Amino acid sequence: MRRYGLFLLCAAVLITPALAQTGYLKTKVNPGRAGVFIDGKYVGPAANFRIGRKYAVAPGQHEVKLVEPRYEDVTSNVTIEAGKTFTLRETMKPRPLAQPPFGRLRIKHTDKFAAVYLNDKYFGHVDEFSNFAQGVLLNPGTYDVRVEPTGGGQPISQKVTIEADRVSVVQ
Repeated sequence: MRRYGLFLLCAAVLITPALAQTGYLKTKVNPGRAGVFIDGKYVGPAANFRIGRKYAVAPGQHEVKLVEPRYEDVTSNVTIEAGKTFTLRETMKPRPLAQPPFGRLRIKHTDKFAAVYLNDKYFGHVDEFSNFAQGVLLNPGTYDVRVEPTGGGQPISQKVTIEADRVSVVQ
């Protein structure tokens, strides 16, 4: 029993400094599908199933950018404190709706939070465009599609031609 107590004390001493070096950013953003970029790096969506995400961030000043193609981008400067959570609350302003005709683009990838870029602009994450009932509606034309996994890995780049009333799939 003494050894177990000593082990827990040693573990707490070793782990506590590591935890003290991290703060957190919690997002409460409307719309929740907005992509969160911290200091220019995509970290994931603002929410998953309408529950705000929480991201570990090094303490200090950071630029947080929220990007959603149907809304105007929002950029905020935040200060993250070690061991504390900063909650970012934002309601993004909608852009005018695109007009038909539309084709649909679907994305299949194993990383459901991988970032999807169309013509070098963030457009969402894979889980929004991955099954038969989902996809992004786009006006006909040719698009450069890039999928960047969140945990590293090899990005996928492909040129796709969207045709009206048809589904195109990137795998």
